[in-house]
Amino acid sequence: MKKILTLFILLGSHCLTHAQTQQTFERLTFHNAPKPLSKQATTSDWQRFLGPTDNGHSPETQLLTNFLDRYPSRVWEVRRGRSHTAPVIADDYLVFIHELDGKETIECLHPETGQRYWKIDYPVEISQSYGITDAPRSSPVIDPDSRLVFTLGVSSRLQAIELSTGKILWQQNLEKTLGKTPFFFGRGSCPLIYGDLLIVNAGAPGATVIAFDKKTGKTAWKTDHSWNASYSSPIIAKIHGKDRLLVFAGGMTDPPQGGLLCIDPTNGKLDDAFPWRSTMFASVNAASPVLCGSDQVFLTEGYDRGGVMIQFSTEMKMSPLWKAPRFASQFQSPIYHDGYLYGFSGSSATNSELVCYEAKTGKEQWREGFPELAITFQGRELKVLLGRGSLLHVENKFLALGAQGTLLWLDLKPDGIRMLPKSQLFHSPDTWAPPALSRGLLYVSQNGPSPKLICYDLRK
Repeated sequence: MKKILTLFILLGSHCLTHAQTQQTFERLTFHNAPKPLSKQATTSDWQRFLGPTDNGHSPETQLLTNFLDRYPSRVWEVRRGRSHTAPVIADDYLVFIHELDGKETIECLHPETGQRYWKIDYPVEISQSYGITDAPRSSPVIDPDSRLVFTLGVSSRLQAIELSTGKILWQQNLEKTLGKTPFFFGRGSCPLIYGDLLIVNAGAPGATVIAFDKKTGKTAWKTDHSWNASYSSPIIAKIHGKDRLLVFAGGMTDPPQGGLLCIDPTNGKLDDAFPWRSTMFASVNAASPVLCGSDQVFLTEGYDRGGVMIQFSTEMKMSPLWKAPRFASQFQSPIYHDGYLYGFSGSSATNSELVCYEAKTGKEQWREGFPELAITFQGRELKVLLGRGSLLHVENKFLALGAQGTLLWLDLKPDGIRMLPKSQLFHSPDTWAPPALSRGLLYVSQNGPSPKLICYDLRK
């Protein structure tokens, strides 16, 4: 039997359980071992919530794509607390964050067994706005070079954690160090790694965007602007051959203000700011910017302005190329593929539609409402809505996860949509976080009355 060493470290209000080997725990249910991974399979880590390239594309191959013969089986599941976050995976480590029993909780599990390496938790105050709970919304991010995982809690606690041990390398409370910034539901933008930097859409006075040395937590640079932090996660885009940081900003301000910031990620210098924000006070900018080619970026919000394609000059100045008021994604980031944009548009379960737009012209190719899908679940015939679902591009198809737990493959082309076999993973509302895919295993954050993190076997 392997010797297990458990070390408890008290760090302020923080309690860390550090285990050198994996341990089972009472919230974990293990179902079945996954199928062996094919030797021909292409695999990848999933280090940030939109995947290895921050755009919803996965290079994985040898996946189960025909649900007529076999549905994806559960490998393991973990009962979790409240959150709208996605897990991240690197090598033999999976990390997720949630609020459980009044504590913000970060757990590191083995991706194939669900057994736990370590756990960090600390008290957190959870409030509500518009009847919606301020549960964690910012997914962790893993840096493969430093072997660190970074988390940004709902109440502004930023941490750098050693991936293999759970040891906190550094931490700070952004609200205390930078000043208060208004939020509808607490912080929700995911941090971004760029070289030796950890970049945060902070929205604080004098630091709308801030970069830290990822190993020490020391401030590297700040970008000052009047726009506050949004729920959109920034990306690095290659524009006219140069790396640029794109931050879709805009917080809880009256009158509402926000838009896209184009920043030199090496020094924080602001190139330009493009206003794009709903006129409604109770609105958020939440979808990530989408790079379309070498000099265009698509933005979308789900209230009254919808989408816009932005053209960049060689001097990094931004101007609108076309507008699409009916391409209005509330928080789902669209996917750009082969000259076209695909995504869910709509701000509720009943008005959401899957749409396709030509990136060059802004021409709407089609939209599909999916009013109801007939499914069989646990021997019952049900009607479900895809609602505000998520898309991944993988295996030359699109894998869609509906907000009520429907998983289906879609063949999306500019000339139409073809629905392939579907599977009802569970029947539960508000499953909004995009799934994660790594080494043929799909990880889904089920929401609803009994929230879980579930691992499904998609290996052929």
